Amino acid sequence: MKSTNFNLTDYLSRIGYEGEVRADVTTLTALMQRQLSTIVFENTEVQAGRIPSLVPEDIVKKVIVNRRGGYCYEINGVFAMALTAIGFEWYFAGARSMLYPTRRPKTHMVLIVRVDGCDYLCDTGFGGYALRAPMVIEESEVVQDGDRFRLEILGSEYVLGAMVQGEWQRLYGFALQPQEWIEFSLANYFNATSSDTIFTQKKIAIMQTPQGRKILVDNELKLIEDGKLEKLDVEYASALKEYFGLELFTV
Repeated sequence: MKSTNFNLTDYLSRIGYEGEVRADVTTLTALMQRQLSTIVFENTEVQAGRIPSLVPEDIVKKVIVNRRGGYCYEINGVFAMALTAIGFEWYFAGARSMLYPTRRPKTHMVLIVRVDGCDYLCDTGFGGYALRAPMVIEESEVVQDGDRFRLEILGSEYVLGAMVQGEWQRLYGFALQPQEWIEFSLANYFNATSSDTIFTQKKIAIMQTPQGRKILVDNELKLIEDGKLEKLDVEYASALKEYFGLELFTV
């Protein structure tokens, strides 16, 4: 994925990455971890009544120039631009969220990155208790910064699960089937306009910390650190600014 206004140096500065970049697992892991801790998973534009643009140049302006966050298409899109600039081999894949009570279409987007003949699941745009680093795509269980994740095969799909408060929770399922960028335009419209998505129902902001994460949903803030959970009643706009450095999106 490319954009005429994407600049790798600007991206690296945006996520606070220092050092050399190579198309290897070390760089891939460092980029993903830095982005997860600096670019907020948030839906303030949707909550302002707008459909986020999937024009690559608009995404760069929003996320890198204006230093806002976004949801999966935007922030995984920026991540994909960086991977392209560095020379990684990758593709988009559609994923089916399993956090809803009924079966959903594949409206989430992930990246499959191949390094030294091995496929890795990369995702900077799911929020919640999602991955903290690339994960080899095979049936396995891993620990990332104290968080436990597993991949299992159910039918024709891989399913990513996370240990949440002592219980396994399935996050989403995906297949190793490449998808073009344009294929996500309908999913983007659905997520931004349907009353049946969390993005229209709730105000959300999520970002990872070195040993945990910050999760703001409406007026509840969860601070998770070293497995310990603290819940706070807050005012959304004030907490968004204090804990995530963002103002409400203005049209």
